This record gives sequence, structure tokens and C-alpha cells, in this order.
Amino acid sequence: MLIPHGTIIALVDGKNWELWRNTGNEAAPELSALPTPKLNEHNHSSGGRHYSSAGNPAGHLLDEDAHAAAVTGWLNREVQAHRIAQLVVIAAPRTLGEMRHHYSKATQQVIVREVSKDLIGRQPADIIAALRG
Repeated sequence: MLIPHGTIIALVDGKNWELWRNTGNEAAPELSALPTPKLNEHNHSSGGRHYSSAGNPAGHLLDEDAHAAAVTGWLNREVQAHRIAQLVVIAAPRTLGEMRHHYSKATQQVIVREVSKDLIGRQPADIIAALRG
């Protein structure tokens, strides 16, 4: 996959997230790490799910959902402010599903690609390989 120059790549899992920017060109991407903003993760209103059984750790899942909502909220604000024009989201499968509940229409329009995979902590070469694979 070609990754346009300036594209923001957000890597997200249930607890962490990272931001990268393609500072190379489309054919030869070069990822540069960006500072990861602190988030307000107190939004425990997931996409309508409620977890209450003893076999389903409600607090843990609600924390993951709040994290996904907070990351998506930040991305939505950056898109709205025209600071993100092209976006790739690479997230753990469950996290990506939760993020989709919170994308604004504007964010949906700037998403170049989504990858359902946990790549937190990986090197740029691994991220580029996942996008090409």
C-alpha cells in the first residue's frame, strides 16, 4: 500500500497508543514518531455494551473502551481542526471495533486504511510491512 506523505498513523491497543507521521514519500515511506498526547479516559460510555457477569471483567473492558473512545475523540478533534488530512488506524481487533463507534463523519472520510492488528511498540519497519502485507 502506498502511504501518502504526511499521513498520520495511529497505533492503538486497549491501554496504549502511538502516533507516527510518514515523512517519506508514497513509494518509500519513512515513519517518524510523534509525541503522544495525554487523554481523558473517563468516558465509560462504550458502544452500548454492558458487562456484568463474573466471567466477564467489566472494569477492564470498560477501561479499554474508554481508552478507545478517548483516542478516537482526540483524532476527531485533530481532523476537525484540519491538523490530520490523511489517517491510518492500526488497532487491536477489539479496540478497532470500539473506535469505529466513535469516528466522526469527517474522520471516516480521512481514513486511508484500517488494519486490525496490535503493533504497539513495534519498529517502523514492522509497521510499514504490516501496511504492505
